[in-house]
Amino acid sequence: MKILVLNSGSSSIKYKIFQLNTLDKVYEGEKEEIKDHLSAIKQTVNELIEKGIIETFDDIKVVGHRVVHGGDFFKEPILIDEDVMQKIDKLSALAPLHNPSNLAGIKAIKEHSPNTPQVAVFDTAFHQSIPDFASRYALPYNYYEDLGVKRYGFHGTSHHYVAKKAAKLLGKDLSELNLITAHLGNGASVCAIKEGKSVDTSMGFTPLEGLIMGTRCGDIDASLVLYIKEKLNLTDEEVNNVLNKQSGLKGICGISDVREIEKLYAKGDKKAMLAFDMFIYKIIKYIGSYMMTLGSVNGVVLTGGIGEHSLLTKEHISKSLKMYNLKVMTVSTNEELEIAGLSKKLLNL
Repeated sequence: MKILVLNSGSSSIKYKIFQLNTLDKVYEGEKEEIKDHLSAIKQTVNELIEKGIIETFDDIKVVGHRVVHGGDFFKEPILIDEDVMQKIDKLSALAPLHNPSNLAGIKAIKEHSPNTPQVAVFDTAFHQSIPDFASRYALPYNYYEDLGVKRYGFHGTSHHYVAKKAAKLLGKDLSELNLITAHLGNGASVCAIKEGKSVDTSMGFTPLEGLIMGTRCGDIDASLVLYIKEKLNLTDEEVNNVLNKQSGLKGICGISDVREIEKLYAKGDKKAMLAFDMFIYKIIKYIGSYMMTLGSVNGVVLTGGIGEHSLLTKEHISKSLKMYNLKVMTVSTNEELEIAGLSKKLLNL
């Protein structure tokens, strides 16, 4: 028997299959430029059967889904039923680029195989332990009550996974440790973990807040948005596009890929050097603030494409933290494996 983990996007579906008993990865793949999720699921199943990965879909004991936004509804993985699907749909207003696609994948599996259990694992769930004084914005209180406006945080599955892996490397239980984890990829966030629980994270109401990212600006003065909109006569959609897709590293030096930026950095390209230095500075700034939040820190964990593979990034972060004698670790994340494990645990398989 096997576990299927799906990450459903608007135009693609990424998936991994794990052995139920051992959680060893059996296969992974991706469907791109899909027309609809049900057709993509059917094609994928047929291909898996043709390749001998499964005999029939009955070989799949459970399907685990990455769902980006769980709002205040979901603090842990949950078995999907109609009520859960309705709540995921309701939360689409908070994550319009992600939740509708995640839900489309869930509906496709349900239509294809109605009796196969499905589990939702939420990016925001790990951050539900963040106290109110750290998660609320200083806006009229009813904005939270009526509109759900607060800092939810994201990358929670990754932060939790690498924190557990780091605890094993340190030979201690996660509940005994204070860690700062940095998920650094095209999207990036830092998380403060106190005795195994998230107590703050850099992303907020949306994944735009926080660090400088590949194409996202991260923290900026809110009034600047109004200024830019007025001066350049931009629509709301155009402003959103600038902040999410034309800013960050790309906005500074024209390139969003840190690997390419590092090559130009080595050649002394001024814009590339500025972009990289700004990127590192913001990471260090968050790590420093979380050191104060936690009081004592057992280690800093780097993960994600940049965190795991960029030696220059690790070198700069380690150098900045050298005086504090902090252990900086690189741990490979595996969100799909975490989802598979959580799905298995939830169903007591």
